[in-house]
Amino acid sequence: MLFGGFDIVVIVLVIFVILVLFAGIKTVPQGYRYTIERFGRYTRTLEPGLNLITPFIERVGARMNVMEQVLNVPTQEVITKDNASVSADAVAFFQVLNAAQAAYQVSHLENAILNLTMTNIRSVMGSMDLDELLSNRDAINDRLLRVVDEAVQPWGIKVTRVEIKDIQPPRDLVDAMARQMKAEREKRAQVLEAEGSRNAQILRAEGAKQSAILQAEGQREAAFRNAEARERLAEAEAKATKMVSEAIAAGDVQAINYFVAQKYTEALASVGSAPNSKIVLMPMEASSILSSLGGIGAIAREVFGDAGNPPPPPPPRPRPAPARSTPSINPPLPNNPFNPDQER
Repeated sequence: MLFGGFDIVVIVLVIFVILVLFAGIKTVPQGYRYTIERFGRYTRTLEPGLNLITPFIERVGARMNVMEQVLNVPTQEVITKDNASVSADAVAFFQVLNAAQAAYQVSHLENAILNLTMTNIRSVMGSMDLDELLSNRDAINDRLLRVVDEAVQPWGIKVTRVEIKDIQPPRDLVDAMARQMKAEREKRAQVLEAEGSRNAQILRAEGAKQSAILQAEGQREAAFRNAEARERLAEAEAKATKMVSEAIAAGDVQAINYFVAQKYTEALASVGSAPNSKIVLMPMEASSILSSLGGIGAIAREVFGDAGNPPPPPPPRPRPAPARSTPSINPPLPNNPFNPDQER
């Protein structure tokens, strides 16, 4: 089949139209932005999806990734404010907000952000002491984020996060810090032990104080009770003496005999119960003992006995024992009311 000149022209035109359509249709994937240049000048930015451009006049300038990206900051040496050398590395997260500015305001975007981050890490960490550097990592991250984000704003970049991954002091400095931490912990342990001992002594002193106070109060109460008992006993003695005195004044001789017999019995009881007494001298005559008991009974009947019942007759007096050749151990006392051999 032979083609004529017209047919060849039509085929060439169809192929040209197809090529123009393919050159003018641009598909932008999600997460990217394409910049369009017309004769080398930026005109617009293509959004994700199907877009049309003017073939042979407009072309795609830069394909910018607008997703959040991670940039690893390599390890670098940093001299702190107190002249301590440490090694630090970090990681930065950034996102392209303006594709045109990121494409035409800076060259080699990632390298520029990396060098800017490393420079600010040395500046921020170099202005801090080693102790502050190791204990305030959050403050370092905040300062780095604020400084780097402010520096990359003209590029259409947003730095979302800057994190210090690791800070490595020298080995000898780590050993010195370990010894310092151990000494500090031992110091705190000794302080806590001393405080515990002091609190224990204070509590024991408080307990002894309360015990002494309670003991003193108990002694005071006992002394008060004893004084009250002695007062009542003295009142009873005074009352008994008063009654005896009234009886003597009334001419009752039996009251005198009862009073003397009571004191005599109490004296014998105290002598017999004394701890240092080994020998007790008592009257050996049975008649004297019986007569003493009979006299005490007669006095008790006269004082406490019934008025309607007459007292029983006294028991027959036993015959006196023959006199011994040795003198009596208990010589007769004059005016003894319990000796029946003496005349009243």
